[in-house]
Amino acid sequence: MKISKIGSFAGALVMCAAPLFADPLPTGDAEALGFDTDRLAKLDATLNGLIDKGTFPGAVVMIARDGQLAHLSAMGKRSPEGAEMTQDSIFRIYSMTKPITTAAAMTLVEEGKLDLSYPLAAYLPEFANMTVATGEMDSDGKMITTTANRPITIQDLMRHTSGITYGFFGAGPVREAYNAAQVTNMDLDNTAHAALIASLPLEHQPGTTWEYSRSTDILGAVIEKVTGQPLIDALHARIFDPLGMEDTGFYVTDPAKQDRIAEPFAGDDKIGPLPLFDPRVEKAQQSGGGGLTSTIHDYSRFAQMMLNGGALDGVRILSPKTVQLMTSDHMGGITPGKYYLPGNGYGFGLGYGVRVSAGNSTLPGTVGDYYWGGAAGTYYYADPAEDMFVLLMIQSPNNRVPVRSVLKNVVAAAMADSHID
Repeated sequence: MKISKIGSFAGALVMCAAPLFADPLPTGDAEALGFDTDRLAKLDATLNGLIDKGTFPGAVVMIARDGQLAHLSAMGKRSPEGAEMTQDSIFRIYSMTKPITTAAAMTLVEEGKLDLSYPLAAYLPEFANMTVATGEMDSDGKMITTTANRPITIQDLMRHTSGITYGFFGAGPVREAYNAAQVTNMDLDNTAHAALIASLPLEHQPGTTWEYSRSTDILGAVIEKVTGQPLIDALHARIFDPLGMEDTGFYVTDPAKQDRIAEPFAGDDKIGPLPLFDPRVEKAQQSGGGGLTSTIHDYSRFAQMMLNGGALDGVRILSPKTVQLMTSDHMGGITPGKYYLPGNGYGFGLGYGVRVSAGNSTLPGTVGDYYWGGAAGTYYYADPAEDMFVLLMIQSPNNRVPVRSVLKNVVAAAMADSHID
C-alpha cells in the first residue's frame, strides 16, 4: 500500500492526542495531481445537470490524491426548500458507518482485546447455539430450522458471512421473522437489539454465504461489551477525536448544527419501506451498521487515514498491516448471496468491497481499490495504487446507484496521469 506524502512520518504514536477541530486536507493543483481540468469540470456540470432535473436537491463532492485536495465543490441546495448546499452540510451516511465501526473494532484487535477468529458468543453469550432456517416450512406454516454447523466468528461479522440478515428488503422466512420481531425498532439499545437478533434463526450457515446484514450492528454491541463504553464514546476515543471529526455522530442534538442537515425530496425519503431517520431525535440505538451522520470534511479525515495506511497528521489509528487486512479480499470459497452488493469484479474484506479483477465490473477501477456507500446516497471509494479517494454526499435513496456509476466514470475520464506503470 502506498503511503502518501502527508502520511509518511515516522514514530507516530498510537492513539495520540489531536486537536478536536482538525484542519481540512491541503489544497493541491489538480493538473499537478494528474487531472485534466477541462474533463474534471464535467463532474460538477454533470452533477449540476442532475440537480437541475430534480434528481436530488444538492451535492458535495471531493477528490483527493497524494494527500491533497484535487477537487471540492458544493452545489444545489441543502434541502428542497432550504439554503444553498455548503461544504459543512451534515448527511446521514447510513452504511458508510460500517468501515468506521470495523476500524474501531480493529483497534481492539491490535490491543489484544478482540480476536477475529473467536466465536461471537465469547463476547455476547446469547449467540451460542444458534439455529439456521432450512428454507422449508412445516404443515402448520412454521419455519423449519436446524442447528448451526459452527459458531459465528468476529470475522464473520466484519465480512457479512454470519448468517444474520436484514429484514427490510428481500423475501424469505427469516426476513419475515425479523419484520415480525420489529428489529428496526430504534428504541432498543445496542445490547437489547443484539439479544433480539440472537433470538431469531440465521438465514445461512455461518461462514458459507455473503449476505448483507445487521452484522456490523452486532459488532457495535461487541465493541460496547469489550470497552465498557457506549458505542459513541468508543468511536470518539478511537476514531473521531484523534482525527478531529467534530461533526460526526449518531444524532445531531446540538440545535446550532441542525440547520446544516441535508434533506431529500419528498417521495425520495425512504429506504424500501423505512423512512429516513431523523437525526435531530435521539434514540436508544447507536447503529454501528448504519446510524452515523457526518460531513464531507470529517469523512475525508477517516478516508485519508485509511489510504495512508492507518495514520494522519501525526496520529496513528491502525497499523499498515491492519489496514491491509481490512482492504484485502476475505471471500475465499464463500458463496455470494442473492443480494451480493459488492458487485462483479469485487470481493469483500473487513467492512469494504474490494476489487479483485481489472475486468468483470462495469465500472473503471484498479485491482485493490475498495469502497462502500450509504443507502441514503453517500458514497466513498479509494484507490491505493493511485493514492486517491473520492467522496460524494447526497441524500437520494432512489438515485444512489446510477449516480455512483456516473461519478466513477467521470472521475476516471478526468485522470490524465496514472501512478501505475
